[in-house]
Amino acid sequence: MLNSSLIEVGHASNTTLDGLGMTLHQALNVILTILLALVVFALGCTVEIGKLWTHVRRPWGVLIGILCQFGIMPLTAFLLAQAFAVRPLQAVAILIMGCCPGGTISNIITYWIDGDMDLSITMTSVSTVIGMGMMPLCLLVYSRSWVETGSIRIPYSNIGITLISLVVPVACGVFVNYKWPKAAKIILRVGSAVGCLLLLIVGIASAVLYRGSWNTDVSIVIVGVIFPMIGCAAGFTISIIMRQSWQRCRTIALETGAQNVHLCTTVLQLSFSPEELVHMFTFPLIYGSSQLISCLLLVTVYQIYKRIATCKSSDESVSPDQALQSCPSVNTGQGEVNIGFEHDTPVQSSANQET
Repeated sequence: MLNSSLIEVGHASNTTLDGLGMTLHQALNVILTILLALVVFALGCTVEIGKLWTHVRRPWGVLIGILCQFGIMPLTAFLLAQAFAVRPLQAVAILIMGCCPGGTISNIITYWIDGDMDLSITMTSVSTVIGMGMMPLCLLVYSRSWVETGSIRIPYSNIGITLISLVVPVACGVFVNYKWPKAAKIILRVGSAVGCLLLLIVGIASAVLYRGSWNTDVSIVIVGVIFPMIGCAAGFTISIIMRQSWQRCRTIALETGAQNVHLCTTVLQLSFSPEELVHMFTFPLIYGSSQLISCLLLVTVYQIYKRIATCKSSDESVSPDQALQSCPSVNTGQGEVNIGFEHDTPVQSSANQET
C-alpha cells in the first residue's frame, strides 16, 4: 500500500542498514500496517452503497481515471526519461513507477479536499486489479529502449495482497456505515486524524532511515519532483475536457498523480541485483516524498480557500454548509459541471423538470 511505501523502500537497500536500522525498519512496518488498516477502514465508513453502485453502472469517472493511470502516466514516464537522458537503470525505475496503479494516499487526501470518496476508492480498487494486466503491457511497449521486457518480473502475489488489504477494510467500513451510521462518523474522525499521523511518520522515517538514498543525479531528483505534479495536472485537465464536476476533477487528478510506490519498489527488488538497485530504488523514494509534500500542500491550500469562503458567507448571513454550494453551475447534458469547489448535486431530467 502506498502509505507504507516509503518504509518498504528499505527492502531494496538492506545492505545499507545496520542492525538498529533494520530493527527500526521492521518496527515501523508493523506500526504502519496497523495504522494503515485503521485509516482504510475509516475511509470505508464514508462509502454509501447506493453511490458506489452508481459508479459501477455509470463508470465515466472510473474510465477517465483508468485512461489517465495507464495511458498518460506511462507515456509521461517514458518522455521524462528520454528528455532528461537518465541512465538506463534509472529510466527503467521511472518507467515502472509510471506503470504502477494508484495508491491509497489519494483516498486520504480526497477526503481532506472534499472529493468524491466513492469514486476515489472505486478507482484505487479497479486500477489495482487492471494493473495486473496493464503493468506488464505498458512495460512491454515502453521498456524496449533500455532493457528486454522479460527481465522484469511482475509480483502478482504482492498485487493480490495489496488488493485484499485494501478491499477487506473498506468492505468492513461500508458495512459499519450501513448498519451503524452514527458510529461510522466517529470512526471517520479518528481515522482522518490517524491518516495525518501516518503521513507524518512516513515522511520522517524516509528522511532518517534512508539518508544515503539521496546521493543521486540531479536529473532524477527533478523528474521525481515534477512527475507526480504532471500526473495530477494531466488528470485534472482531461477531467475538465470530459466535462466532469469539480469534485470529480479533484478526485481523478489525485488518483492519477498518486502512484503505488510500494509496488514499484517490490518490482525493482524482485527483478534486479543489489548493485543495480543502488541506482534504481532512489527514484521511488524521491517520487513518494514529492507526492507526499504536494498532497499536503494541496490540502493546506484547499482548507485555506474553504475557510475564506466560509468566512465570507458568514458575513453575508449564509450558513457554512451553503458556502461551498453557492457557486453557479452549467448543465452539459451529462450532469452539472460545477463552477467552484462544492459537493455535486443531482440533476433532474428534462422530463421531470417539465412535470
